[in-house]
Amino acid sequence: MEKQVEAIEIIGRIEAIPTILETVCRITGMGFAAVARVTESEWVACAVRDEIDFGLLPGGDLKLETTICNEIRQSRQSVIISDTAEDPVYRDHHTPRIYGFRSYVSVPVMLANGEMWGTLCAIDPHPRLLDRPEVRNIFAMFAELIGFHLNMAGLLDASENDLSAERATGIQREQFIAVLGHDLRNPLASVRAGITMMRRRPDEQRATTILDRMQSSVLRMEHLVEDILDFSRGRMGSGIALDLAETQVPSLIGHVIDELAAHHPHRELIVEEHAHAPVLCDPERLAQLVSNLLGNAVTHGSADEPVTITCTTDERSLCIDVTNGGKEISEEARAALFQPFERGGQSGARDGIGLGLYIAQTIAKAHGGNIDVTSSAGKTCFSFTMPLRPN
Repeated sequence: MEKQVEAIEIIGRIEAIPTILETVCRITGMGFAAVARVTESEWVACAVRDEIDFGLLPGGDLKLETTICNEIRQSRQSVIISDTAEDPVYRDHHTPRIYGFRSYVSVPVMLANGEMWGTLCAIDPHPRLLDRPEVRNIFAMFAELIGFHLNMAGLLDASENDLSAERATGIQREQFIAVLGHDLRNPLASVRAGITMMRRRPDEQRATTILDRMQSSVLRMEHLVEDILDFSRGRMGSGIALDLAETQVPSLIGHVIDELAAHHPHRELIVEEHAHAPVLCDPERLAQLVSNLLGNAVTHGSADEPVTITCTTDERSLCIDVTNGGKEISEEARAALFQPFERGGQSGARDGIGLGLYIAQTIAKAHGGNIDVTSSAGKTCFSFTMPLRPN
């Protein structure tokens, strides 16, 4: 139905169509003319001139197998019949009997890529003198004109889509630069302050504290750079390379939990393990995926509710669920969660540059898997699934 509406809309944009149909009727003396979209499965009227009360309006359809256009779609040849009762090919054809016409014209409308889009056709209950060069020429010219307009409409739509995509890319690029600049400023300021204090020759104990803070800031900048590189690999099409190895995923998750707990000692993290089969995966990348999901849950989930991670395997697949409490993520926000620069559905959050979920999904797809999200009042769950043996 959506494609039918689109076809009618495209033909409706061609201002010359009503004039074409009127001219066809005047030159031939026929009472019904139409531009029809003809596909492998349907015949749909997109524009109609009806002077004989045939009863077909724009959007009306005929069963394809009852029309001669079905045969034209296969042969790509015009059909012109002055009188079906006298025509040796069509006098016993089912279509004239079904629709009650004696004269008929149908000329294919072709696109530049060689595809047949539909037909320019006309019928009348009376015989008409149609086997004339001027009739053939005028129908062929009008069909070619309609095809030209359809090609131009397609090019225009493609250009508008390209322009919209370029605008979106430009906005995304500006957003990326702004967010990156903001998130690099703090660790750079910390390193600069540490260098200034070190130049003042503090005592050894104070120097150790300053160096620890500087190292933490450098690590944060390294993570930002790695996220940018992963983002670039995903966007440029090369994808994230994997170094596959047999892995016991519960042990891997345990290490990620330990690292996260060190940075968030007051958050309750619950692990439920039901995984026994080893998984062929890239352990470092899988740990990155789990860390990103857990970090997102800790950042955006309710601070006074636990974050639960459940790991299970069956005969074919691995499933890791990360669940946190908190407000429901709206359906609109869920649709954009895995887009770059989204922040767990909360635009006001300032942790990271909004690439964590995008990179996690990129890693999941590289393993032949996927991450889905469900959210309701009080609970949000990110579910990662992948085959035990990716192809």
